[in-house]
Amino acid sequence: MAEAAIPAAVPTGSSSAARLLRAVARQRELSLVVVMVALGAFVFTQAPQLLSASNLTQVTAHASIIAVAAVGEAIVILTRNVDLSIEAMIGLVAFAVADILATKTVGAPVAILLGVALGLVLGLINGVLVAVLRVPAIIATLGTLSAYRGFTLLLAGGKQITLTQLPAGYTDWARGTVVFLPLFVLIALVVVTVAAIVLRQTTIGRQVYALGSNPEAAEILGIRTRLITISTFAVCGLLAGVAGVMWGMEFGTINATAATGVTLQVIAAVVVGGVNINGGSGTVVGAGIGALFLAFIQNALILLKLSQFWLQAIYGLVILIAVVIDGALLRAVQRSRARGRRP
Repeated sequence: MAEAAIPAAVPTGSSSAARLLRAVARQRELSLVVVMVALGAFVFTQAPQLLSASNLTQVTAHASIIAVAAVGEAIVILTRNVDLSIEAMIGLVAFAVADILATKTVGAPVAILLGVALGLVLGLINGVLVAVLRVPAIIATLGTLSAYRGFTLLLAGGKQITLTQLPAGYTDWARGTVVFLPLFVLIALVVVTVAAIVLRQTTIGRQVYALGSNPEAAEILGIRTRLITISTFAVCGLLAGVAGVMWGMEFGTINATAATGVTLQVIAAVVVGGVNINGGSGTVVGAGIGALFLAFIQNALILLKLSQFWLQAIYGLVILIAVVIDGALLRAVQRSRARGRRP
């Protein structure tokens, strides 16, 4: 999958450098898994409760929420854009759904659908700002980050929704299982799988990569770049809506600041999973694994009784390392192509 999904980042020549770069690109996800296993073995020697059922349930639940959001963010980043408002969309949806349930306006299924639809609308607004009004994505979504968070504060009016106000059994879905597989993990797997298939097997998926690789060439080829951009932001908003519903189920008590700081986690998961911050290369599978990797790091810090203040530093560090690695690979690709063009 990875080889087919990163045409812009990996040369197609037969040189040893090209073969090496293709191998590195294919193995990015596997490398993360190997590192997690190695770190897990070490943490287990210090804290055997790492593999307890309760601890694994907690880790996978949080990782699944971040993975769902990371898939949407990855799709946006693949087009050479970024959505900084994702935490505000998650928080707004989480609070809105909880508020609807607390007031018993509609039943849980309808409230969930309304929450996902709200996320879709918020994503569409971002897409229109970027694609139609030509506002740079980083500026547009920084603005909507504040706007969506402000609207959540206005909606909340200083109150919070507590667990006792929610329907009986609603938060139990966060720990529910389907054929022995946790429900949240199943949702994340479905989202990652569907997104990976669409990006690899469909025309619109190939157009997403083409847009991120070279926007000017994509327009020359007749790709409807504005429509693709709006669509990717809409998908990001929809998945933020799904993540927002999951957030409400996981935590129960929700206030206007729900999901604060999640943007950093999501972007860290995306870039550490191998999605190039400059667009055009990477996979949503890598983003999902990146979310699991960061959730494991967070859990390891807790089990080893280390300060959680390290967590923000780690998120920033992994972003920097991933960007440096991607930059080095890109320069190596360019040098390899330059050598290949020489007579």
